Amino acid sequence: MIGVFGGTGFYGLLNNSREVVVETPYGAPSAPFTVGTVAGIDVAFLPRHGQDHQFPPHKIPYRANAWAMKELGVDKIIGPCAAGSLTAALEPGHLVVTDQLVDRTHGRDSTFFDGPDVAHISFADPFCSELRPLAVEGCRSVGATVHDGGTNVIIQGPRFSTRAESRWYARSGFEVINMTQIPEVPLARELEMCYVNIAVITDYDVGVEGHEHEVVTHQTVMELFAETLDTLKKAVLSLIPMAAATPRACECATAMSGAAG
Repeated sequence: MIGVFGGTGFYGLLNNSREVVVETPYGAPSAPFTVGTVAGIDVAFLPRHGQDHQFPPHKIPYRANAWAMKELGVDKIIGPCAAGSLTAALEPGHLVVTDQLVDRTHGRDSTFFDGPDVAHISFADPFCSELRPLAVEGCRSVGATVHDGGTNVIIQGPRFSTRAESRWYARSGFEVINMTQIPEVPLARELEMCYVNIAVITDYDVGVEGHEHEVVTHQTVMELFAETLDTLKKAVLSLIPMAAATPRACECATAMSGAAG
């Protein structure tokens, strides 16, 4: 089964869909799952922010969401998200299949191993090496302008960055900024699920040279995301069959091997 995290605009992706409620040791997921098929492939969809977008980024029940995906039999996750650009080359409307991330969050439950069981996963390459090239291919196949690779700095939110913070991130060489990939990605790795991110660039962050006077608002982010949603959905639909047909020979599948402390 393929898992998809996304917004409510993705509900229409699935055929023969049904609602599935999953209980977890970490409480309830963000919403009931919608489980159905795409091209005959089983797919489980979950809106990470909830059906009514009631969970801000720092309050999303990430552990419950990831655990429930695993319980449903998911072994590969597609995690699209809205993101800001930290470089002029990544324009609003472009897609980025990120390959690295930097964690600037705090206080989030970011592991399943709080003790007494302890594990230390390898996380040098956070995104699946097999799914990433397939995602780039899927985006290109639907005519999207897509960038292969980019570092995503994950901030706590729910506020956007100050100009000083944004300039700091840009000067550090980060290309993309978002609020939800941590701890979603490492939790998937701890459960040995593959994860690939497709970031939709919705705005230039306030520290990007030449765009310093632009102010990021939630309204502008959502408006641009809505404009790009159809292209993103087509890219995800293109990726699902390729992902399902690819055997798991990646590092994700054996992430817990040798990780126990």
